Amino acid sequence: MRPSISNFQFLISILFLSLISCRSDPIPEPVRPVVASEPAAGDAYVSASIGDASRLNPLLATDSASGDICGQVFNGLVKYNRDLKLVGELAESWEILDKGREIVFKLRQDVWWHDHKPFTSADVKFTYDRLVDPNVATPYGADYKIVLRVETPDPYTVRVVYDEPFAPALESWGMGIIPKHVFDKGDFNTHPANRRPVGTGPYRFVEWKTDERIILEPNEKYFQGRPYFNRYIYRIIPDTSVQFLELRQETIDSMGLRPDQYLAYPEFFKHYNKFRYPSFSYTYFAFNLKNPLFQDKRVRQAMACALDKNEIIDGVLLGFGRPATGPFPPSSWAFNQNVTDDAYDVGKAKALLAEAGWQDSDNDGWLDNEGKKFEFTLLTNQGNKLRELSAVIIQSHFAKVGIKVKVRILEWAAFIHQYVDKRKFDALILGWSLSRDPDQYVIWHSSQKNPGQYNFVSYHNPAADRLLDRGRREFDFEKRKEIYNDLHALLAEDLPYIFLYYAEALPTVHKRIMGPEVAPAGLSWNFEKWFVPKALQKYQY
Repeated sequence: MRPSISNFQFLISILFLSLISCRSDPIPEPVRPVVASEPAAGDAYVSASIGDASRLNPLLATDSASGDICGQVFNGLVKYNRDLKLVGELAESWEILDKGREIVFKLRQDVWWHDHKPFTSADVKFTYDRLVDPNVATPYGADYKIVLRVETPDPYTVRVVYDEPFAPALESWGMGIIPKHVFDKGDFNTHPANRRPVGTGPYRFVEWKTDERIILEPNEKYFQGRPYFNRYIYRIIPDTSVQFLELRQETIDSMGLRPDQYLAYPEFFKHYNKFRYPSFSYTYFAFNLKNPLFQDKRVRQAMACALDKNEIIDGVLLGFGRPATGPFPPSSWAFNQNVTDDAYDVGKAKALLAEAGWQDSDNDGWLDNEGKKFEFTLLTNQGNKLRELSAVIIQSHFAKVGIKVKVRILEWAAFIHQYVDKRKFDALILGWSLSRDPDQYVIWHSSQKNPGQYNFVSYHNPAADRLLDRGRREFDFEKRKEIYNDLHALLAEDLPYIFLYYAEALPTVHKRIMGPEVAPAGLSWNFEKWFVPKALQKYQY
């Protein structure tokens, strides 16, 4: 039987009461203003992020803020459309040959860099060379090191030859292409262009004021047509509560809402449309597997049993999500529906810990083993209230089985670059926004444990490595699905992470903005076509 809502959850509910309307009341559907909706240039789009960017270079971008900006400034050879079909971007066409071992791209001939230099195949070859350069601090190199060679027979043809079949090959060329003429001199990792990027995308870089804002303006010569907004303003507001206050004052145009904010009084959203859909992501509790505390799988399994995920779903997400069972969300074709969530069982948790040598030998309420206390620090990032509250619940649950946890909240940039990248943590709470292809080689493969790479928990299981290798080489859909189903089950058993929850996406966008549409690819798949009708334009630039 599932336990009832705890006192802790009740206190959280009281904390949010001033913002939440009665949940039994229907939430009104968004209503668009009745105005002429002819696309018109002008106005500005003001977004918000809890953390600043680090490097505006798609090869080096490892945080969501850097990725947001790079997505507007740079293009790949291909991209996903609204229905998750790969279509051309910088490539106008391609041909796949030799049973998947070769791709020949034909590039568009109407693309210019923001500094008015022509885009050519030399830029694609240069991007590839940097991705496989061991001196470049990129976490994405694994997808390109299996390329045998990249040839450029003419300025608008790129021939990619693989050493072996690679199922995500085409998708991998969605990587943002960088300009050779900008980066061919100087140190790539510290190049000034990492703060003043030059791309081919719909928006061009104007200004970056650290910890305050990044400003972009439209690329007047964009090959798919000039975007409508005259300015894209990316504000750094390190707390979602402050972002919500700005939203109520209409000083930002969009934000990702917390569940309590989504359920706030309808009048708070008089000028905003709200959206709700499954996110292609998950939130997790990660172990540093180099820490002796967590190297025994029985300990990790015990900690999973000690954690009641439903209390987080009900008390923090307010029902806007579901417990996670592994590395693939339910909307992924790789999701293994036969893997069930870890059952909340304090008795089983204590028994597993005792098997692993952890007992309260001195009767002080905390576990010890050969004189060493079971205690560690749990890190997460400032400004994300869902993670902060989840950390407090996790702390209380582990205390029930004798594990002492100190929660520490860190500013985003320091958290990522000083602790995660450098492996200076015991455990942490983070989330992954995922690619639509289920290849997660860069997250789980044992070859990806170096500083700056994504296997920062130092996971190493030869069985997982074999599945990851096979999944990349297999083109048959059903066989590939079976491989990733097996990976899902293996990771759920091994528990390098405790997979916490799949949250729903809850974005809101100002009603004066036309174009937002929820599709299989999410909400902002067509952002460059969003606009504000002349009669509703607010900002003059």
